[in-house]
Amino acid sequence: MSQSLSDLEAARSRLIQQFLTLGDFRPGTMSGQSHRCGKPNCHCAAPDDPGHPQLRLLRKVKGKSVAESFPTPAALVKAVREVNEYRRFQALISELTALNQRICRMRPAEPDEAGWTEEKKKQLLLFIKKSREKPRPFSK
Repeated sequence: MSQSLSDLEAARSRLIQQFLTLGDFRPGTMSGQSHRCGKPNCHCAAPDDPGHPQLRLLRKVKGKSVAESFPTPAALVKAVREVNEYRRFQALISELTALNQRICRMRPAEPDEAGWTEEKKKQLLLFIKKSREKPRPFSK
């Protein structure tokens, strides 16, 4: 079923409202591993014991992997909730992007009676080039 431009804009407004319901979030992946501490009298020294569980949040910071451990079960539960909320945030972004692409394809361009002139082409190429440049920090 084909939707009108106004239907798509209304859907976008409803979707944007969902961003306001997001709670605390952070990127990362929860990971669980077991390890043996090496103490001869510890339960983990037994051959059939799974060892000590270690639950961590793994994420990238400036291209490097960082692992975060949690001091309490409550801190772990909080981190799991935040990572799940981040996934919801990513899903909303994907949905909003797809919806905006549909809107952009449907919205007509402003009429331009002059057409393409050499001067207009040069201006547009300069505009595109400048829009791709990295923003410069303000200097004092």
